[in-house]
Amino acid sequence: MSLRMGWIAVALVTALCFGANVQAAEVKIGVIDFQKIIAQSSHGQAAQKRIQSRVKEVEARLKPERDALIALQNDIEKKSAVWSKEVQADKIREFQKKGQDFQAKGQAAELELKQLQGKEFEPMMKALQGIVEKIGKDGGYTLIVEQHAGIRYFNPAIDLSGTIIKQLDAALK
Repeated sequence: MSLRMGWIAVALVTALCFGANVQAAEVKIGVIDFQKIIAQSSHGQAAQKRIQSRVKEVEARLKPERDALIALQNDIEKKSAVWSKEVQADKIREFQKKGQDFQAKGQAAELELKQLQGKEFEPMMKALQGIVEKIGKDGGYTLIVEQHAGIRYFNPAIDLSGTIIKQLDAALK
């Protein structure tokens, strides 16, 4: 169980306990789907397009090196029987060095893409936090939870994602 799910469980228990102590208080719960919000909001769609574009650039940049590495591996497999031990050892060392270099470049590219993703979604997440809080307060919600945080079922009537998408698009224009 992740730390996030643990906090959600604590929030649910706390909300239910307080609800039990105050008999007249109504418990109102809302659900949001971050994946849906990202996929359907105009800012989320634009961010995803920019990220996918960068992914394609990175893949194109790394493809020649990957292809050369595969070619070297195939060369070693096919010709090692006719090579001397010294040539075999040299080729294997060359393959290992190129493999390590490629792996390091792949890790650097992965970090670059992760940072880009954070940069792209940061303004959206900040705006989203304020919007969710405002909807929660204005709508009298006791609790608003993320759909993918261990929730097995919920009535679609309590899904606030559509409302949040509209407000998010308006806020980030």
